[in-house]
Amino acid sequence: MSGTAAPPTLDYAEQVARVLRSNAETEKFVAEQRKLIAEQSKLQAETLKIGRDRVLAPLSIGLAGMAAAAAFFGAGAAFVKLLGP
Repeated sequence: MSGTAAPPTLDYAEQVARVLRSNAETEKFVAEQRKLIAEQSKLQAETLKIGRDRVLAPLSIGLAGMAAAAAFFGAGAAFVKLLGP
């Protein structure tokens, strides 16, 4: 009788070990997927930032040009006032 009781115990132990290995592999796969998803979101955020910068670059150049023109106008006005009567 003891000879017939031992194999099912080994069978259960083998099944438990197989399930634990499967769970470990699944956890490893899930961790890898989470890492890839996080990396993908970083790339998407960087892509959005580059796109936003590309759209806003002409606006910033225009504003800088207007500020420079205002500075030149103010300098010219001060120079005329300095040389004026």
